[in-house]
Amino acid sequence: MSKKVLVVDDEADVRRFLIAVLNKHGYETVAAEDGTQALEVARQEKPDLVILDLQMPHETGTGFYRKFSRSKDYEATPIIVVSGLAGRDLAVKKPVAVFDKPIDPDEFIAAVRKALGEE
Repeated sequence: MSKKVLVVDDEADVRRFLIAVLNKHGYETVAAEDGTQALEVARQEKPDLVILDLQMPHETGTGFYRKFSRSKDYEATPIIVVSGLAGRDLAVKKPVAVFDKPIDPDEFIAAVRKALGEE
């Protein structure tokens, strides 16, 4: 069974790019445009990994992270931060990786594999 990855980013082009890279490497993907939508998708889909932008409208990535990580169901779910936001490494406690945009697909997939214990 393939691993499921939740991609959370308000920029449609970035979401499509990340989903295409993940799908090319055999991962199942689900997506959300903001933190509020991401919480609902996470409840329904139970992702193995979250790719998270921090600066989004409505519910920020930081707000999503606070709520998501408090749940016993998701406390062990790894998170990769994809953001150009200053201080991004402080917004999420212990992200498995942090990427600036634009993203190098090879480095990104290597981090995904490591986060999912496939390396």
